[in-house]
Amino acid sequence: MKRVALVSVVLVLASMSFLSCGYSNSSYYKPPSGLTTRVLASQSVASPTALPGLLIVNGANDTLGRGGISAGSSPGLMAISPDRKTVLSFDSVSNSVEVVNDTTETAAGSLQLPGPTTSMAVLATSFAYAAVPGAILNGSAPGAVVVMNVGAGGIAATIGVPNAQTLVASLDGTQLLVFSGDSDSVTIFYPLLVNTSVPVTVTVPGFDRPVSGIFSADGSTAYILNCGAQCAGTQASVQILDFTTSPPSAGALVPVNGATVGFLAGSTLYVAGKGTPTGPLCASITNSAPTQAQYCGTLDLVDLTTLQDPYFNNPAAEIAITDGYHDRIDMSSDGQLFIGSYGCTTVGNVNNPQGAEVRGCLSIFDTTTPGNSAAVIPPDNGDVTGFQSFTSRHAEYVAEGGNLRVYDTTKDILLVDSFISTGTVTITGKVIDVKAVDFF
Repeated sequence: MKRVALVSVVLVLASMSFLSCGYSNSSYYKPPSGLTTRVLASQSVASPTALPGLLIVNGANDTLGRGGISAGSSPGLMAISPDRKTVLSFDSVSNSVEVVNDTTETAAGSLQLPGPTTSMAVLATSFAYAAVPGAILNGSAPGAVVVMNVGAGGIAATIGVPNAQTLVASLDGTQLLVFSGDSDSVTIFYPLLVNTSVPVTVTVPGFDRPVSGIFSADGSTAYILNCGAQCAGTQASVQILDFTTSPPSAGALVPVNGATVGFLAGSTLYVAGKGTPTGPLCASITNSAPTQAQYCGTLDLVDLTTLQDPYFNNPAAEIAITDGYHDRIDMSSDGQLFIGSYGCTTVGNVNNPQGAEVRGCLSIFDTTTPGNSAAVIPPDNGDVTGFQSFTSRHAEYVAEGGNLRVYDTTKDILLVDSFISTGTVTITGKVIDVKAVDFF
């Protein structure tokens, strides 16, 4: 799991210890919090009883540690380096990226962006990247990838990519896919070529409103998620971006019901989305449980060995999930797929359910049951803004509606034990994102 610690600003936060690259043995090193199972939760609201910051949660028992780290006025989106030694947290009030040293559990500086970001990537080098759709560059349309020098501090470069919104890094960190959302092209950014005479970006046309992608294990292919009609295009699909050609090129595609977020497990690509601006009627999907929500999203399972999707336009096989814009997805160690969205249809009141339906933006799908065609919709409200899974326990952290929920992944319900009686880590304020610092 992940955790970050405290600075000279007092925050009532949680603690955990550092287990990663060079510090994998808890007897060898422990951070100031004394924890070896740290998870950081970004808390973005100031109140009489709490300050904004990064809280440290003990991922072993879901309790808050003491202290925390100051990270601007409204920390939210986080990104973590491959070696787990650095966490970046975006402050939406100042449009700055706060840098945290996980080893010492202290703030290590601040980097100013030219506008807000919803996507960051930290590579194995001392550099990090942020997509800033509103960045102003002379002579080009707004939008850029901002290169941040995390080691030395400051902005190293600003690379123009119109309306850049989402970044996806290759496994070896040599390529970043940049998605604009209102384009039918994918931009490939080569970080190692910055400050050389070689062009650092290549634009590949032939897609249908691409919004995200997933790299294959060997890096030869990226599976591009075409948003299609949901994003003012034509048809949602999964499409190949082939890196074995020079230059890389758009390849074969598989139509799906919706595609804005995906998760690759073996040869199966799980793809979620709505497919249209509203999504399908929930009542039109055979496997949809009765709900007061009018519209649903869908989950598709694409077989990458055959490039087929048996769920496309097949109401009897379609898997209904909550609606909204799906941009969060994670799989627990025991095969439970967690899918989150924002702007979904809210049903009922989780704080006063009165026996009625309660519905929010979270869906859970059991991938281990052959032929499963029904997702679980937990009774909660609010946008899903963060996930964190574990390898050593049957649990999933979910940031939903500003709360930090803990799910028992053997039952797909909130976890209740002697440490956490409500399935919720008690945090004053609003939780936006969660990141495990330690390998746990």
